[in-house]
Amino acid sequence: MAEPIASTPALPSLDDVYRAAERLEGQAHRTPVFTSRTLDERCGARVFLKCENYQRTGAFKFRGALNAVSKLPSTEQRRGVLTFSSGNHAGAMALVGRLLGVPTTVIMPKNAPLAKVEATRGYGAEVILYDPEETTREALATQMREERGLTLIPPYDHADVVAGQGTAALELFEQAGPLDALLVPCGGGGLLSGCSIVAKGAVSPCRVVGVEPETADDATRSFRSGTLHRVHNPPTVADGLRTPSLGAITFPLIQAHVDEFQTVTEAEIIASMHFLWTRMKLVVEPSGAVAPAPLINGTASSRWGERVGVILSGGNVDLDSACSLLARV
Repeated sequence: MAEPIASTPALPSLDDVYRAAERLEGQAHRTPVFTSRTLDERCGARVFLKCENYQRTGAFKFRGALNAVSKLPSTEQRRGVLTFSSGNHAGAMALVGRLLGVPTTVIMPKNAPLAKVEATRGYGAEVILYDPEETTREALATQMREERGLTLIPPYDHADVVAGQGTAALELFEQAGPLDALLVPCGGGGLLSGCSIVAKGAVSPCRVVGVEPETADDATRSFRSGTLHRVHNPPTVADGLRTPSLGAITFPLIQAHVDEFQTVTEAEIIASMHFLWTRMKLVVEPSGAVAPAPLINGTASSRWGERVGVILSGGNVDLDSACSLLARV
């Protein structure tokens, strides 16, 4: 289904990403960059993997959450914040709330990975589970925001969240140097938007490629058609990318700065995850294995240039589920 997108709010800039990096200094981890000769030989390029699975709470989401909550007025921080998430943003907001002393309420689908639900509760947030077949998280969040007077910080369609996520690419360019292309996974587009701002503002701008599950290709269709497309609870193992659509902030940023989209099959996502776990000893979740999948599976070859950066978005997995997936390969 396609629909026109609403009027565009103020969009974050490269300066916003630099200011976010200053706020995150000493709070967020400067995550490592891994390389693999086997991967380089397989795809015909030098590949640099930015390992956000080593970020606090196990995913890049900590960056955007900390930047957004840190910028709130003290009055709003005291009242508390509200968000909705399938897992990684939930955990990030919960930890940020604990660090800054901000009461945090998180709406999560009842089918969210148990490890992510338990981690969110463990950080001290109030977790409210809902049935995706009966309501949407956006509708429930609107109701709760009005009832409780909380400040809503969504997982991706928020200028300060996007700026915070862009710091992952900022670090990658500092660590790896100039890149010909940057591959970034896409759900709601917060990480892709933030990273694309940095990639196009770098000293040597590079090609930006959004990577998305084939079964959840709303962003790909939106990008190619210029009209916003939606999906409902798409059937992908990449649970962190089951977002319904791009947003009023992320869609125009992606249109402005992203060069192309690539989709990957469920089998390719699992094979990518298997390679990262077994060959590189990197524990990533299915969503984190999406961006490198075209390179690992050899479907991209060297068409993106000699030096390619990739964002591994996170490593929060339910071990029983992960083992079941890896056993398929």
